[in-house]
Amino acid sequence: MRKSQKSCLLVLAVALAAGLTAGCNKLKARDMLNKGVQAYKNGQFDQAIEFFKQSKELDPSLLNARLYLATAYASQYIPGAPSEENVRMGQQAIQEFQGVLKDDPKNLAAIDGIGSILYNMGGTPYDPKKFEESKNYHKMHIQLKPDDPEPYYWIGVIDWSLAYRGNKELRVDYNAKARKPVKDEDPMPPPVRDEFAGKYGAIINEGIQNLHKAIELRPDYDDAMAYLNLLYRQKADTETSADARNNDMRLADELVDKVKEIKQKKMEAPPPKQ
Repeated sequence: MRKSQKSCLLVLAVALAAGLTAGCNKLKARDMLNKGVQAYKNGQFDQAIEFFKQSKELDPSLLNARLYLATAYASQYIPGAPSEENVRMGQQAIQEFQGVLKDDPKNLAAIDGIGSILYNMGGTPYDPKKFEESKNYHKMHIQLKPDDPEPYYWIGVIDWSLAYRGNKELRVDYNAKARKPVKDEDPMPPPVRDEFAGKYGAIINEGIQNLHKAIELRPDYDDAMAYLNLLYRQKADTETSADARNNDMRLADELVDKVKEIKQKKMEAPPPKQ
């Protein structure tokens, strides 16, 4: 046999061995993924994370392993817990989800996963920048799938959170200096009202618009109605006339009644057939 023929056969053998190894690794990765899913379902999150890590190492192209790994990290994250380990768990979840998006920019599970974690991170300690980052991911979802009501709902929730926090802080600052403090349900004094409207008026309107869209897509979306009620109450604090304020409060009260009606109907509805 000629030397060139021997070289060709050697290259072929190496390529075949590499192909077999790659195929074997893919099978092992699937096995690790299945074991991880089972551990995850059983609430064994630490064990599930290790299985998902092994699956990812064996086959980095297996997106489901990376999604499950990110989800497992996210499930371990406790909103508001200040420990370094907890913060790192949330950051690892975001990192894994972002890795998925790098290879699959339209992956809604990864987009929603990041949006959810950032929202939880922004609550305690309060971090409005994380709320805004979270909102951007919900807007990405809308661009990809505009008929889903959930991202509109979450934008409304975030906008209410920002406005409510701003409202509360402005009232506290005013009451610290005022002779006669204003109660939470009282209209804001004009200078405070104007400052609140300037800072949060656009956010409130954005939230109202998005919650209306969520309800349009899901007419019995009682959670969206509940937050729309709350946002109308924030909007009332931006109004310069008593009539406009009263109208906002009326709309808010009507939504409270609507939510009660929907919840009652859901309680009375027969359970779905198995």
